[in-house]
Amino acid sequence: MCGICGELRFNNTAPELASIEKMMDVLAPRGPDHAGSFSDGPVAFGHRRLAIIDLSEHANQPMIDQELDIALVFNGTIYNYPELRKELQGKGYHFFSHGDSEVIIKAWHAWGEQCVERLHGMFAFAIWDMEKKQLFVARDRMGIKPLYYTKTGQGFRFASSIQALLAGGPVDTSIDPVALHNQLTLHAVIPAPRTILNGVRKVIPANTMTITTDGKVKEQTYWTLKAQRDDQFRLEAEWIEAVHEALKSAVRRRLQIADVPVGVLLSGGLDSSLLVGLLDEAGVEDILTFSVGFEDQPEEKGSEFEYSDQVVERFKTRHHKYSIPNSEVLKRLPEAVKSMTEPMVGQDAVAFYLLAEQVSKQVKVVQSGQGADEVFAGYFWYQLMQQESGSPLERFRQHYFDRPHDEFLQTVTKQYQGDDHTSLKVEQLLSQPFADEFMDQVLRMDTTTLIVDDPVKRVDNMTMAWGLEARVPFLDQDVVETAARMPPEMKLKSGGKHPLKIISRGLLPDAVIDRPKGYFPVPALKYVRGEFLDFMRDILTSDACRQRNLFQQAYVEKLLAKPESYLTGLKGSKLWHLALLEFWLQSNVDQISS
Repeated sequence: MCGICGELRFNNTAPELASIEKMMDVLAPRGPDHAGSFSDGPVAFGHRRLAIIDLSEHANQPMIDQELDIALVFNGTIYNYPELRKELQGKGYHFFSHGDSEVIIKAWHAWGEQCVERLHGMFAFAIWDMEKKQLFVARDRMGIKPLYYTKTGQGFRFASSIQALLAGGPVDTSIDPVALHNQLTLHAVIPAPRTILNGVRKVIPANTMTITTDGKVKEQTYWTLKAQRDDQFRLEAEWIEAVHEALKSAVRRRLQIADVPVGVLLSGGLDSSLLVGLLDEAGVEDILTFSVGFEDQPEEKGSEFEYSDQVVERFKTRHHKYSIPNSEVLKRLPEAVKSMTEPMVGQDAVAFYLLAEQVSKQVKVVQSGQGADEVFAGYFWYQLMQQESGSPLERFRQHYFDRPHDEFLQTVTKQYQGDDHTSLKVEQLLSQPFADEFMDQVLRMDTTTLIVDDPVKRVDNMTMAWGLEARVPFLDQDVVETAARMPPEMKLKSGGKHPLKIISRGLLPDAVIDRPKGYFPVPALKYVRGEFLDFMRDILTSDACRQRNLFQQAYVEKLLAKPESYLTGLKGSKLWHLALLEFWLQSNVDQISS
C-alpha cells in the first residue's frame, strides 16, 4: 500500500529533513500517489502513498491527529477496520477520514501497545505519541509487510526497505556472518531480526517495539501460532468446512476492503485458481485475472498457460496473459535485483517483477496464492521429512538445506567461517512450545518464519516496485490458525494440500486439481547456460567480488565449470545463489555507499 520511513534522535537534536526526503525518494515506487513528511522535535516521518482506501486527501500521510497529539505512518491494510471504527466511535472517538489509517491512531490511544492484538490484516506502522514522547513501531503477525531499522547511540531510523535506510544516512554495511550462513544454506531466508548487513535489522513478525528519546527499547511479542489439537474428535469433513469458511471470508475481505478494483494473479496452480473459484462462489462477476509465462527449456516448461487457460474458460474471467522471452528476462534482471530489499534467490522474483509491471497498468490491488503450500503442506519435501527418523533438526535439514555446513565452509572465506548457525536457529524454532507433532513444528516454522523471508517478501517487493498491492488470503489470521490446529496427516493426504483439493473438487477443472505440483518457472535461472552463464561469470569474477572476498575462488570456479551439476535439494542453482548475492550487494549496497 505504501512506503514509510522515519527517525528518532536520542541526542536532543532534530533529524535532518533532507535525509527523510532521500529515503522517501527511494520509496517512491511503493507509493506513487502522494508524498508527505512530518517533524516534531526529535522525530521525523516520511510517507509515500498508494491510495486504495479513502482516496481523498483526508487519508494522506503522515496522518496527524491534532486532538490526540499522535502522528502515524502506515503501510498495509486493516481488513476489520470498519468494525473497529464502530467500536471506537462507541467510545466517543470522532473521525475526520474514512479509511483504516485513522483507526490505528484511535486504537493506539484507546488500547496502547495492545492495539495490535485487535488489528486483522497486514501492516507495518510507526506512531509518535507527542505527549508521551514515545515511538511505537509494529509489524503484522505473518510479516507480510516489511519494516527495517538501524539503531546507534545517536538514534533509531526505520524504513520499508534496506535501500531507503542506506539513503538516509550512514549504516554499517559489513556482512553479518550468521546471516551469511542463513543466506547460503536456508534458501536465502535470513530470519528476523537479522539481515545480511550488520547495521540493519528488521522487526520480527508479530512484534512491537517501543523506543523512548533516551534510547531505551522495549520489544514485545503479541501473537504466537499454536499448532495443537483443540478438538481431538473433530471429523475431517468438519475441519475442511472450517477451512472453507475461513477462506471464503478471507477472500471476501480482501475484495471488499478497497475503493479500487481488485484482480487475481493466476499462475495456473491450485492455489491461485482456487482464489478465482472462491470469488466466483461469492458471486463476484467480471473477475480480473493476470498470468505470465517464459520460454521453455528442454528440462522444464516456462509457462503454465495450459492450466490457467482452463480456469479462465471455466469462470469467464477478464484475462490478461503475458509471454516473456529469455532475452527480456536477462535484460530486466538488474531492475528486479535492485527492487529486492534483501537478496532473494527464488527464480520467480523476476517473473513477479515483470508480471507486476503489466498488472499495475490495469489495477492497484491483486490477490495472490502465496502461503497455501506452507500452511497446507503442499511441498514434496514435507512427505519426505515425515517418513524420516531422527531428531526434528535432522529430519528437516536433510530435505531443505541448500548445502551442508561442510560445503558452506568450502564456499566462504575464512573470516566468515564459524558454527553451523542455521542448524542452531532451525533447532531453536522447531523446539518452541505449542506444537503437538513433528510436522506441526515444521509447518509452524515455515508459516511464521521461512515463508516471511522467501515468497512473501518476494511478492511484496516485486509488486510494490510498481505501486501494486498484493493481498494473500491463505495467510489470513483465521485461515492460518484453523489450519495449524488441523491434524497434519489431513493436510498431507492426496500428496499434500488435501483440504484445498477437496474444497476445489467440482469448483475447479479436475486437471488443475490433479496436476503435479508446479512452481512459477523461470527455467533460465535454474538450468544456467549461454548468456545467463556469462552474466553470472562476469559477476563472480569481477573486481568488486574479488575485493569483497566472500567466496572461495576454487568453489566458484567449480560451479562455473559445471553449473547444471550443482543444484540444491530444492532444485535451485548453487551458482545463481552466489551470483545473486554478489550482484545484490553491488547493485544496492556498493552503489549507495560509494
